[in-house]
Amino acid sequence: MAEIDPESLAEVAYGIFEVYLNRELHARGPYLFELVEQGADFEDDVREIFERFEEDYPVLAEALLRLFGGIDAIYAPLKAGEGALPSKTTRMYWIVQDAPGPAARGLDDEQVGKWLIFVPADEVDEAWRKVRDETVKGSLGISAKVSTAKPNPDSRDERSVIYVYTRDWADEADVMRVRERLRDLGFLERIGYKRNIETYRGEYSEEGRKVTYYSA
Repeated sequence: MAEIDPESLAEVAYGIFEVYLNRELHARGPYLFELVEQGADFEDDVREIFERFEEDYPVLAEALLRLFGGIDAIYAPLKAGEGALPSKTTRMYWIVQDAPGPAARGLDDEQVGKWLIFVPADEVDEAWRKVRDETVKGSLGISAKVSTAKPNPDSRDERSVIYVYTRDWADEADVMRVRERLRDLGFLERIGYKRNIETYRGEYSEEGRKVTYYSA
């Protein structure tokens, strides 16, 4: 078996830890973004959750400690907005916020699709807050995600992008309900809706060629 590069392992470990942390924090009460925006001190929570993470994933926890040097160095960027605000997040390509309740389908299901909202990087935090908060309320789609400040080699646009997922691209009434709610939030310009099917086929919009299924 090929030896895993320590830096790559640490990056994977951080991604898994952040998902783990968000889940455990929300099980205790507020989401990570709520703690950050409230200016709360949640270092003790991070320490306790990391101890559980270390029990469950000792190799990954060790990789994180080698990368950061200690829990203090993990906590500091989290408190500053890492994983909560797109402009402050440099270790993950995406921030994801699921709607409450059990998901009818996973985000990788072929029936799932998403509205794509492109915004300038200096406006993404405000735009994301609107979409995120409505997603948490359950008044948009099944999930949403936003690109972050971490440079993404797969990015095809200098702007930030927010995806707003719906459970079934064939349910036009629900797809358009979500679009109308986005208008209510201030997203008035025409945007496109893309099915997962096109994404899996590697189809992307090019000059003179669009792959969006809906546009509104």
